Amino acid sequence: MSNEYATRHLPVVVIGAGPVGLAAAAHLAGHRVPSVVLEAGDTAGAAIRNWQHVRLFSRWRDNIDPVAGRLLDTAGWPAPDPLRYPTGAELIDDYLLPLADLPVLADRIRYGARVTGIARLGIDRLAGADRLPGTDRADTPFVVRLDDGTEQLARAVIDASGTWHTPNHLGGEGLPALGESAAAAYLDFALPDVLGTDRPAHAGRHTVVVGAGHSAANTLLDLIDLAGAAPGTRITWAVRRVDADPVFAADDADALPARGAIGTGLRRLVDTGRVTLAAGFVTHRVERCTAAGPVRLVSRDGRSIVADRVVVATGFRADHRLAAELRLDLDPVLGTSRGLAALLDPDRPRGGPAPAHGVAELRHPERGYFVVGVKSYGRSTGFLMATGYRQVRQVTAALASGPAGDRRGTSHPLRWPPVWPRRTAATTGRAGRSVADLSRR
Repeated sequence: MSNEYATRHLPVVVIGAGPVGLAAAAHLAGHRVPSVVLEAGDTAGAAIRNWQHVRLFSRWRDNIDPVAGRLLDTAGWPAPDPLRYPTGAELIDDYLLPLADLPVLADRIRYGARVTGIARLGIDRLAGADRLPGTDRADTPFVVRLDDGTEQLARAVIDASGTWHTPNHLGGEGLPALGESAAAAYLDFALPDVLGTDRPAHAGRHTVVVGAGHSAANTLLDLIDLAGAAPGTRITWAVRRVDADPVFAADDADALPARGAIGTGLRRLVDTGRVTLAAGFVTHRVERCTAAGPVRLVSRDGRSIVADRVVVATGFRADHRLAAELRLDLDPVLGTSRGLAALLDPDRPRGGPAPAHGVAELRHPERGYFVVGVKSYGRSTGFLMATGYRQVRQVTAALASGPAGDRRGTSHPLRWPPVWPRRTAATTGRAGRSVADLSRR
């Protein structure tokens, strides 16, 4: 039996049981390709639980993979109203958990399985044909190591682990600000639940939100709601760019209307003084004012802001350390595959169509290893869930076609109109901001 033959009969390992990871598993099941999904959390969509209180700015119809939707429909799933905007909690409870519980997927998923490294069996990334007599590096199985001391062999690896656990730093140079670690008790990263579990830390206090993206915008809008109920709550918005206009795009200037509504609402809040804008503020140092707080942010130009709490909403970055022993070709700026980086134009309209890309743009020199989902975008912004679903459609089709398909790759545009399940039933309302309310703040 050839080494290639043995490798082909191993499963494909999918890292992460979030929306894109589960979509990959659904597509592999449709192709009758064995797979194992390794999820570090104890449930599907575990990372999303951290921001479950946030309402997405894309509708249900854009957040459900067509193949996964058809599997659910066959099982009698009460599909949500495709025109509604789900919260993170609804995305988990009404889609991801039912999907993960389907018999065709449930047996493929291992929870509490945290991946610590990926390599080729018996060799490091230096080993080539000269150290593998009679075979090829690409025919050697992957070995995926877990933190419980076990390993999983695989014919291919699809990394859909996301970026939630690797946020960018507060410091303006991509490094931590001086004193950032010492002030960690006063810092919240990304999307704190300021109207829920994190309310005591912000009510009646001064919060500085650092960042110019939509994570920052969502937190600012929640803080405004909190300020209406908790007197003394003050809000400062610190952005690194001198001109904050890009985040203030009018509703009709954004391809996603709900996202445009956020920008419109923020402009009104700044113009009316309910949010203090500190433009061009590049954090250099974080200081403790007293032993009990608060903290002072100091910029490179000597300006300072004293706050009780700081929300660091400066985005996320892809962490490729798991694959340190694989042969990757990463763009030096974005940290994406080099082929995809060439398509990620920073001037592309916000919310516009994802650049057409397939396996040819996603693959690395290490054949059979693919990064998909938001992690595939590295430090680039603008990723949409539907883009990840299109990626896994391409990748799984190539893997299903065998080594020849994986070696050749596909580069045809991502055109596949979503097929919505036949049954639709509006879900009940839950906590979360109504998109229609955003422009009226």
